[in-house]
Amino acid sequence: MNGKPLRWLHGEVKTPPMSIAARREIGGLLRDLQEGEHLSMPHSRPMPEIGPRCHELRVNDESRTWRLLYRADNDAIVILEVFEKRTKKTPRQIIENCRRRLKFYELSKL
Repeated sequence: MNGKPLRWLHGEVKTPPMSIAARREIGGLLRDLQEGEHLSMPHSRPMPEIGPRCHELRVNDESRTWRLLYRADNDAIVILEVFEKRTKKTPRQIIENCRRRLKFYELSKL
């Protein structure tokens, strides 16, 4: 692979609880991001409330909806959170946790 590495700050993609199909879809979308592709709806939408270059991958599973929050940096794809979406809006606590993780990530790079 010649693309950007994935930096996992939190969360994981595994079966169960995800179906194999959902896991493969997320894997394919992450691979596209690693290779420099810019994704848009319906697969990805911007999440400026978390920070610049932050987005939400959207994957519908058999009976669930999964979200993977990430930031596309020049040198990596930074994974901030993976969760099952149960409400229309992303919970405030998840957004705050992602902001905090990004702060710690930035400090660790100094």
